[in-house]
Order: sequence, then C-alpha cells, then structure tokens
Amino acid sequence: DKMSEGLVSAGAPGWLEGALIQGVYKVLAWVVSVMLPPMAIFFPMFTLLEDSGYLPRIAFNLDRCFRCSGACGKQAITMAMGFGCNACGVTGCRIIDSKRERLIAVITNSLVPCNGRFPTIIAIITMFFVTASGKFSSFLSAVVLLAVIILGVLMTFLVSKLLSVTVLRGVPSSFTLELPPYRRPQIGKVLVRSIFDRTVFVLIRACVAAAPCGLIIWILANVDAGDRSLLAHASDFLDPFGRFIGLDGVIVLGFILGFPANEIVVPIILMAYLAQGSLTEITDTSELCRILTDNGWDLTTAVCMIIFTLFHFPCATTCMTIKKETGSLKWTAVSVIVPLAVGILLCSAVSRIG
Repeated sequence: DKMSEGLVSAGAPGWLEGALIQGVYKVLAWVVSVMLPPMAIFFPMFTLLEDSGYLPRIAFNLDRCFRCSGACGKQAITMAMGFGCNACGVTGCRIIDSKRERLIAVITNSLVPCNGRFPTIIAIITMFFVTASGKFSSFLSAVVLLAVIILGVLMTFLVSKLLSVTVLRGVPSSFTLELPPYRRPQIGKVLVRSIFDRTVFVLIRACVAAAPCGLIIWILANVDAGDRSLLAHASDFLDPFGRFIGLDGVIVLGFILGFPANEIVVPIILMAYLAQGSLTEITDTSELCRILTDNGWDLTTAVCMIIFTLFHFPCATTCMTIKKETGSLKWTAVSVIVPLAVGILLCSAVSRIG
C-alpha cells in the first residue's frame, strides 16, 4: 500500500502503478510469502534427517520397491525431497549414478506434491470432503490427505515402471550401500545447507519466473477486448477442454498462469471468478466454498481439482532446474508432458464417472 501511495503521489499514471504494484510486486510478494514459511520448516528438518544418517536407511529399505519399478532406491531420497520442493528434488537426483535411473527420478519427481500444492489440496479437502466440525474432523482430513499422497507415490512407481520398459529401457543398477552410523547433526552445517543451498536457491528461481508472470496476469485482467477482459476471453476459450476433464476454463487458466509457482493458482482462479484486477485472497473457507459452488463447483469438480493439482506440469522453477540438470530440452519436455498426461487421463476418467 505504501509503495502504491508513493507512486500515485509522485504523479505516476494509474496503469503504471497497477502494472508494477498490483501486477509484478504483488505476485512476487505473494510467491515469496507463501513459499518461504513451509520451506523454512521443511528443509532444515529434512537436512537434519540427512545429516543424522537416517535418510540412507530409507533408500536402502525401499530399494526393492524401486528396483521392481526399474529404478534405484536412491530415488526415495529425491522423492522425499520433492515434498518440500520439486526443484530441490530434481537437484538431489545427482546422487543417482546411473544416467537412465537419474532421468527416471527427474521425470517422476513432480508426481509427489510439493509445499506449493499442499495448501490447495488441504483447502479442498476441508471444504468438500470433511465439512463437519468435531473431534474427528482433523483426523479424517489427515486420512484423506494421506490417501492423496499415497496416490502420488503409487503413480511414481507406475510411471517409473512404464518409463523403464519404454523410452528409458534398461536393467536396474546394483545398489551397494555401506550404511553410515547414526551421528549427531552439525547444526551450523544443517542451517547453511538448508537455507542457502535449498531455500534461497528455490526462492531466487521462483522470483525470476514470478515477476514477468505478474505483469502478464495484470495485463490479462485489466485490458479489455470488447466489453470483457482478456482473462475472461482466455477462460472462455479454454472452457470446453476444462469441462472435458471435469474442471472449467477458469481453473485451467489458473494453472497455466500459475506456472511460475503453484501457490498463486487459487488466487488467480478467485480473481477470474470475482472479475478483480489483481490476485484475490479469501481467508474464510466457508466464504471460499460459497464462491466456488456459486461458480459451478461440485464434488466431481473438487476431486478433479485435487487430481490435477497433484498431477500437472511442473512449475517454472522446476522446469528451469530440469533443463539445467539434464542439459536437454527434450527431457524437460518429457518431464512436463508425463505428469500432465497423467492428470488429464485421470481427471477425464473421474469426470465421466462423476
């Protein structure tokens, strides 16, 4: 607000204030403020487990499961890291020696939900699946959320198997691991690695993608063509495809414009439903549920939304990381197409059943 008032008092035109503050800055600040708290919790705790010698035991115990999928047990560590951020999970794939298995881990890493997707999934579960309040409501919400996470893990195994018998055909490499002893974590080392090597790394890349996207979102929401905004025209164009997969054009457009960060998908959807000129936040879940149902959401839409939130193209930060790690646009494209295809197939099937 202070920045906006400063620009206005300096005589800046309204469109410049809107583009810079309501567009670029607001999206940038939104991404940072939503990403930073869970990452600041997750990555230090993950690094503590890593430094204590616990994570290698997870990889060793799950090696048989991943070998059955044609992959490597070390993928368990990169998949676990993906729950914090898929971009960090992709970077963590460097620990896998085999190039074939490393590519499988990279392509399938976005099949597990990152921190940016959890708020959307939890909100939908709260509004459409566990609506009654009581002593067991939190437990039931946790059970549904766990089922969603298990679906992502099972799909990781399935897609890994499909890749290992098709485009990445090969025999799983042997996995010899000398388990390190349990040791007391080095707190200083943990903080440096979790904050600088992971949290700051992800935030910088997210900001690079979020700033120009914020400008694009503002232009689409505030520039009219005829009597409607470009955002409304784009959502109308995407509506047939959205209906086919159990969603609508606004939701599909929300995912497309939310490419820089999954955290802004729901605010974009609300902005389009309410015909606002900038990202919109509704903190009251009952009010949010009313807005969604007024715009045609039902239980089938909620299920498809959870599935598509779980399985869609990776965010811009992850895509940039995949390109850097693989050095190939082809494998980056495969990493985008595979989860997107899974999401479209599952959503269209649920839509037909619903």
